[in-house]
Amino acid sequence: MHDAIQSNKVAANKVKETLSRHILADGFDFVMDMEKSHGSWIHDKISGEEYLDMFSMFASGAIGYNHPYLVKHTEWLGKMAINKPTLADVYSEEYAEFMEVFERVAIPKHLQYAFFISGGTLAVENAMKACFDWKTKKNFAKDIEVEGDICIHFRQAFHGRSGYTLSLTNTFDPRKYQYFPKFDWPRILNPHLNYPITEENLEETIKNEQIALLNIQEAIIANPNRVACIIIEPIQAEGGDHHFRDEFFQGLRKICDENEVLLIFDEVQTGIGMTGKMWAHEHFSVQPDVISFGKKTQVCGILANKEKFDEVPDNVFRESSRINSTFGGNFIDMMRLKLILEVIEQENLVQHAEEMGTYLLEGLQRLEQQYPQYVSAARGKGLMCAFNLPTAELRNKVQSQLYQDKVIILGCGERALRFRPHLNVSKDEIQTALERLEQILQKEI
Repeated sequence: MHDAIQSNKVAANKVKETLSRHILADGFDFVMDMEKSHGSWIHDKISGEEYLDMFSMFASGAIGYNHPYLVKHTEWLGKMAINKPTLADVYSEEYAEFMEVFERVAIPKHLQYAFFISGGTLAVENAMKACFDWKTKKNFAKDIEVEGDICIHFRQAFHGRSGYTLSLTNTFDPRKYQYFPKFDWPRILNPHLNYPITEENLEETIKNEQIALLNIQEAIIANPNRVACIIIEPIQAEGGDHHFRDEFFQGLRKICDENEVLLIFDEVQTGIGMTGKMWAHEHFSVQPDVISFGKKTQVCGILANKEKFDEVPDNVFRESSRINSTFGGNFIDMMRLKLILEVIEQENLVQHAEEMGTYLLEGLQRLEQQYPQYVSAARGKGLMCAFNLPTAELRNKVQSQLYQDKVIILGCGERALRFRPHLNVSKDEIQTALERLEQILQKEI
């Protein structure tokens, strides 16, 4: 038996050069030290400096880097990574143990059907497929020979970058969707709250809600028996951290119930504690029929209302291979998520996110009062906070200066900066980020 060929170790200062031979390596200029990075801090292997991470890998990091509980399970995780089973057909004790933890910590009582897949985009796409299947079979059972093939969505939505989701995504960066073939599905005004929530701003929001709900009803009437689902992010993240009123979600729920249309909440970015609830939709009185999840869950997928879907006996959660993939998610991601959920449970991190989010939002509101020429519309639920700057150019400049000051933060929408800390971020780390932001605002920017 021959020994495996030993791979060459790539020096830190050669990482981008090596990657650039085959991929577009135009990301951050640091090289992450996978062992020395810790908590909310990314250690640069080139300079030895550390960056305060307020973006958490596009909101996909839940408990920081090298959490002691995960490090303690290094040997076990290593064993679990050796094989990659096809989970739709090959089962193990470890898979079942993961499901028990996921159910205990994160699965809502009203969403008992689960489906796993790799990637948030594919999670959304399979949520839509489940709805298309349900609506079409509902129609056929009533001798209506019409397929339910329409998904109503909203302006400034981000639901992914492939397949069906390309027809939904329409944020400020057209590179993500332009020139790719799309379905011409109804796109509805997004009646988000405008900050500060003055009487005048609230009146405008309520007016826009009425317009949006009317336009949805018109779309359903114009396409009889074809609308299968309405999809919305509980908070539109990429589109600009847009928040909605509970009354609007109630209106969506009512329309769905009256027309046999399913309601999807895309929780890929808002789920797993970020907003101070396990799922963002728990802030509202409305229960969705389906949610998509990803990012912090490591493995992606959907959760669905069993009672609603069982109105169709051969729904996608019952019919073998109707929705499926080779790996049925990703086994090692599930094992990592099991440990992450145990940490969230043990350290009460959902409540911690709520408390730290209050502290962060109060800090942003204070900056808004002190620097009104720069900071506006401070808003948030839990740690999912954002604020606006006067222009996109100024936003980009502040973001760049924060990076120079070793704070990583992302933009969203046309001119907003968004905070996405890890769930176990400390008050001192939030304060450090706020102080470095204020130092920039104090200058002539």
